[in-house]
Amino acid sequence: MAVTDPKPRVSLEQITALAKRRGFIFASSEIYGGIGGFFDYGPLGAILKRNVKDAWWREMVELRDDVVAFDSSIIMHPSTWVASGHVGQFVDKLVDCTNCKHRFRLDHLASREQCPDCGMRGTLTEPRNFNLMMQTSVGPLEDSAARTYLRPETAQGIFVNFKNIYQSARKRPPFGVAQIGKSFRNEITPGNLTFRVREFEQAELEFFVPDDGNDVAWYERWVEARKRWYSQYGVTPERLRFYELKPAERPHYAKAGIDVEYLFPWGWGELESIAHRGTYDLDAHMALSGKDLTFFDEASKTKYTPLLIESSAGMDRTTLTMLIDAYADEVVRDAESGKETRRTVLRFHPKIAPVQVGVFPLARNKPELVAFARRLESSLRPHLRSQYDEGNVGQLYRRQDEIGTPFCVMVDYQSLGDDTVTVRDRDTMRQDRVNVEGLQSYLAARV
Repeated sequence: MAVTDPKPRVSLEQITALAKRRGFIFASSEIYGGIGGFFDYGPLGAILKRNVKDAWWREMVELRDDVVAFDSSIIMHPSTWVASGHVGQFVDKLVDCTNCKHRFRLDHLASREQCPDCGMRGTLTEPRNFNLMMQTSVGPLEDSAARTYLRPETAQGIFVNFKNIYQSARKRPPFGVAQIGKSFRNEITPGNLTFRVREFEQAELEFFVPDDGNDVAWYERWVEARKRWYSQYGVTPERLRFYELKPAERPHYAKAGIDVEYLFPWGWGELESIAHRGTYDLDAHMALSGKDLTFFDEASKTKYTPLLIESSAGMDRTTLTMLIDAYADEVVRDAESGKETRRTVLRFHPKIAPVQVGVFPLARNKPELVAFARRLESSLRPHLRSQYDEGNVGQLYRRQDEIGTPFCVMVDYQSLGDDTVTVRDRDTMRQDRVNVEGLQSYLAARV
């Protein structure tokens, strides 16, 4: 029986509107008309993205004893990108429409016969190469000697420092090096909010293993580890797939490769790649630099070039995935009145939700309730990501639903007498009466 893709639960337009309205994502330099392929993260978006990065870092570095941290420079010696192949091979095929002057990537065109925007036939130019790296200059003179690039990926900093890292960290293969950092690519056609952008953050793991016959097993372990990570944070299984690249689809030096893809409103898109890259990267830098980047094994007094298993994930794409996957637009029926209302809710995993608990008074014009709620929120802040708010109770709940807050705490008149508060669960909408003394442990057990 044929398997069909699930239908999108939300459109890109809905996500874009929500992202701006609630302070997740803004167009960069919007007051000047914006700049294509660049975005800013608002008050909630900055926290959401930070939480996604922290979740990756926690799993890939902090909970392991075989991975060390690294943070390389954005600007590197230009020869780095010659050795890596980016100068000569990091290109897309570009065509222009002579009628509407729009520009397209050749591989994004369904047909070369007519322009997809203006519809004119025979107006597309011959394809030409377009290097995706962003150029800059270092030093006081803008000449060819000063030309360099903003890095298109973070991994090369790890490769050129391989010897420095393993010697200073006193590690031997199998071991990994991980970093999260900014990268830049001069995309011809950025689009779909933060999916295809020109400035983005990558989270990369480079795991070096000896050539002892266990390299494929290590590759498979990392594939399983990444599957667990996405599952752990609640990404809908039907909207996530691990696509195994065929030999013709992967680089000639790669022994295996998998693309992690999510079903976005516009179709399947890549979040991460996991690859067995052999010794290609270290070999390339040794060949051009003339420096020895092999590993010297003290025990056997031999040296060798380790094989490489790589996991490279886009943090902007992953954050967008979490936002889209959490979105739900649903009808809510009141148990007593039977009245139906609609609500938009983001069902973020509690560990990545920008706000974990919202606290507010039943009435904002009652000083004693306001003071109680503010004290309570202040006491929770060192332990949970909390937020104080006030206003109409129904609007407060809807606002917290729309930013994905798992729990809301209401301070009412009963609270003044018995030190209890009402705790509302975002997903079930169930309300429990909880003593203030035990509130922190009640919430901690659920987030």
